Amino acid sequence: MNYKDFKIIDSHCHIFPDAIAKKATDSIDQFYGISASGKIDGCAFVGTAENLIKQCDENGVEKCVVTSVATTPHHAQSINSYISSEVALYPDRFIGLGSLHPESEALEEDLEHLIELGLHGVKLHPDIQNFKADDPRVIKIFELCNKHNLPVLLHTGDSRFDNSNPNRIKKILKMFPDLTIIGAHFGGWSIWEDATEKLAGYPNFYVDTCSSFYALDKVTTKKLINTYGTDKVIFGTDYPMWRQSEDLEYLCSLGLSETELQDILYNNILRALKIKE
Repeated sequence: MNYKDFKIIDSHCHIFPDAIAKKATDSIDQFYGISASGKIDGCAFVGTAENLIKQCDENGVEKCVVTSVATTPHHAQSINSYISSEVALYPDRFIGLGSLHPESEALEEDLEHLIELGLHGVKLHPDIQNFKADDPRVIKIFELCNKHNLPVLLHTGDSRFDNSNPNRIKKILKMFPDLTIIGAHFGGWSIWEDATEKLAGYPNFYVDTCSSFYALDKVTTKKLINTYGTDKVIFGTDYPMWRQSEDLEYLCSLGLSETELQDILYNNILRALKIKE
């Protein structure tokens, strides 16, 4: 099947201002030890909103969920303002998620600011932000998001660390059964199958596909999708890490039905973020 026959949302994208885009994308490569294929097009501003839109236009991707991570507490509001400003520039193309930091002394104020900006949820990255997902300070974030009905996109898994691995995520899912959580990287980057065994079946848990296809064979990928359920899997690339065209071609080669693909490519993220068209 040709992916251009489907409505598509790239549900996991990171964007940065032009001045820091190269430095930011290089630091992501260094953190994961990956030289990602999304950076080989020679563009000086890979990682910017402009470059993301260019890639979307080439691949027939209608919308993107865009975010960035607050690496320090005092950066949260400025990062969220930046994401909001990019959404305002591309209102028909971007859906924005904000960021919070568990060490902020103004956490509730940061969240109120995020909501006022019209952002649709919160992105957390336990490894880059250096916290354990079930730390009491982070539980406070989950409590606030639950109170305000804000979904959480959560980086999950890393064989090098124990910040967001399945046992910690499982605890959060049980504590907040009404809070929608999207586990990036099929719920457990680099520990995909272990995560699936422990996390599949929670009604409030979705997973996205980003930064996973490069490391998985198609049999394993299909097993992960079927175990979580095609109504719980969401397409995302982790832009600027990977090319949309490569991930879309891979997904469409797995033998999924047109209905299953349309859910993964478009419908599931709208449901997870509670967005009505």
